[in-house]
Amino acid sequence: MQRRAVSAVLAAAALLLTAGCSDDGDGGAAGGGESRAPTDSASASSPAATEEAAPAKGSAKVVRTVAEGLETPWGLAPLPDGDLLVSSRDEGTITRVDAKTGKKTELGEVPGVSPAGEGGLMGLALSPDYASDHMVYAYFTSASDNRIVRMLYDEAKPAGEQLGAPDTVFRGIPKGFVHNGGRIAFGPDKMLYAGTGESGEKGLSQDKESLGGKILRLTPEGEPAPGNPFPDSPVYSYGHRNVQGLAWDDRQRLFASEFGQDTWDELNAIKPGDNYGWPEVEGRSDDPDFHNPIAQWSTDEASPSGIAHAEGSIWMVGLRGQRLWRIPLKGTEAAAEPQAFLEGEYGRLRTVVPAGGDKLWVVTSNTDGRGDPEGTDDRILEVQVQ
Repeated sequence: MQRRAVSAVLAAAALLLTAGCSDDGDGGAAGGGESRAPTDSASASSPAATEEAAPAKGSAKVVRTVAEGLETPWGLAPLPDGDLLVSSRDEGTITRVDAKTGKKTELGEVPGVSPAGEGGLMGLALSPDYASDHMVYAYFTSASDNRIVRMLYDEAKPAGEQLGAPDTVFRGIPKGFVHNGGRIAFGPDKMLYAGTGESGEKGLSQDKESLGGKILRLTPEGEPAPGNPFPDSPVYSYGHRNVQGLAWDDRQRLFASEFGQDTWDELNAIKPGDNYGWPEVEGRSDDPDFHNPIAQWSTDEASPSGIAHAEGSIWMVGLRGQRLWRIPLKGTEAAAEPQAFLEGEYGRLRTVVPAGGDKLWVVTSNTDGRGDPEGTDDRILEVQVQ
């Protein structure tokens, strides 16, 4: 896959880990409620001095394997009853997993998915009004673009026929063999956020008229959300290379993970309207025009995809890095050096989602064409953290 080619200037970094970043690939080149943007995220670069720092050291322990035998799993969406919906990137299907027994039930195939390279059926999210509308949102690669659709999930219908026809709420995100982004999530403001990639065309990231290399903020109907930093635009932040992780802390501040190219992967605190530098810089720089990451990793130890917030830290999974990173926070800064857990134990890790309290759901990614699936299938893990 196409990898990073702009070198970054590393600023004084006692809190930064010189650990690796790469693309999704491992190789080289190549609804209701408040509608404003969360006000706390607007001050993402200046944490409150009164905030307590998370402990410098934590822990992560796999409690159990929830389900096994998954094919190219990508997105994960917990249902209100505790079960899980998981997407298959290459098969274009959504499957329900019983979180207690691991039983898998296929809801159906999403029409229009055109899997190739890093593209296919990716992120999942439940409508903020799921209890009443039963809508499941999905981000996928079609024959012409990346787009977001929503589908009615009817549990009363037979297995394989439970998904309604997709209603396209947003289209036109650039697609490529690489760098398709794909993560979607509803924020605390009930707006829909999407991480996109620049599809291998670096210049798209700095073009505010392009949807590539951005974090987008939309209404549930797919319109630019009220309060966005650029008038009548869905663009929330720009200068990104390939965003595949989105998470909010307890004060509603947004964080995002991002693949670099050859030098630095990033964890960023997102401030509306800010420029995160790609392709002008990769990782930290001394240029005040670009928002610096709060932590960065070199290519062999990261390739970050999903992130989650739990127990005062951001938890970030690594593909090429094959590990779970803990980044303790003080406001929107790293409170100590990141710690790595589960290194090499379960192969490539794609998605991490809060499971309530001190638990996380973690999804592996060993059947995506870049891992070694022999003897290593894909599974969902329950992980206890602190």
